[in-house]
Amino acid sequence: MGSILGLPAHERPREKLHTKGAENLSDRELVAILLRTGRSGKSALDIAADILGKYPKKSILDVTFEDLRKVSGIDSSKACTLLAAFEFTKRALGEVKSGRPIIETTEQALAQLHDIREHKKEHFVALYLNARNELLHREEISVGTVNASIVHPRDVFAPALEHNATAIIVAHNHPSGSSESSSEDREVTRRLKEAGRLLGITMLKHVIVTAQGYAEIEGIR
Repeated sequence: MGSILGLPAHERPREKLHTKGAENLSDRELVAILLRTGRSGKSALDIAADILGKYPKKSILDVTFEDLRKVSGIDSSKACTLLAAFEFTKRALGEVKSGRPIIETTEQALAQLHDIREHKKEHFVALYLNARNELLHREEISVGTVNASIVHPRDVFAPALEHNATAIIVAHNHPSGSSESSSEDREVTRRLKEAGRLLGITMLKHVIVTAQGYAEIEGIR
């Protein structure tokens, strides 16, 4: 096939999407829109057909950058665009092959922390997440009063490096029942935030939990 511009306007993927809606486009036309242009004497529709011929829909979401670069006409830019679209699709579908919990809200984090609510001593816990906000690991860092000498950044971030986490959520309980943060709580938060910035690991939240409720320490971001 020659250039897509050589097709009648009503047959061009972008124009067809505009007039008929994305749901009325073929798989090949949808992929061609992501590719934007053709290369090496092939139109975007030709390249899309090659991709779909090699990787059917049941497996296409799992292709790698190297896989796509082997397809004639796919350069690094096109491969990145496709992989970004595939990854977003997996996230939107909530595809979690590992069965790991997704933690995107404080309430979802609390579901992993209910056991420390009524402890008689302060328990400091860290949740380690990947880029999809899947829970990779939970670690109890310390038991006792939460302060900078007990909660050391190396103890918090060592498991993050071990499990290839990209983000962490930390939490501790207040046996007193008050969810108000202390000066020690805020100092621990500050130190962990700074350490995470240096390591390239995002500290998402520091949550205080009690038998009656919870509160987030402000100023994390």
